Amino acid sequence: MSRNYSHLPQKSTMQKREINPTDWLQGFNINHGIEVTGGQRVLYLSGQTSNTADGAPMHAGDLVAQFGVAWSNLKDALAAADMTPSNIVRLNMYTTDVDAFMAAAGELVPIYAEDGCKPACTLLGVSRLFEPELMIELEATAVA
Repeated sequence: MSRNYSHLPQKSTMQKREINPTDWLQGFNINHGIEVTGGQRVLYLSGQTSNTADGAPMHAGDLVAQFGVAWSNLKDALAAADMTPSNIVRLNMYTTDVDAFMAAAGELVPIYAEDGCKPACTLLGVSRLFEPELMIELEATAVA
């Protein structure tokens, strides 16, 4: 579904400036902070998980597969707002298994990095998500 933004100026003056007082987060393709100026729209996305369109959880026990589906669902939500992953300025990742997440980081980081997403980011360990089979939930804020 395409939205009509004809009432907004056609040329965006939005600028993003990466804030990185140290460079250790660069290995995860994330920033300490992002300063946004000139943004006209802010999109707050609910947590996205590896659920089908009817809500059924997918890929029980497979963190990497769940991340891929959650990321795809997040991209669908962005597209519905006429945005792309490059518009994401904040990405919160909730996982039920931080150790498994860190062990799989080499597979997970390219999933969002290849889509042009280099956000400010938080990884949070939680005891469970809304479905016991789910291991990852992605929550984002995007600006255009």
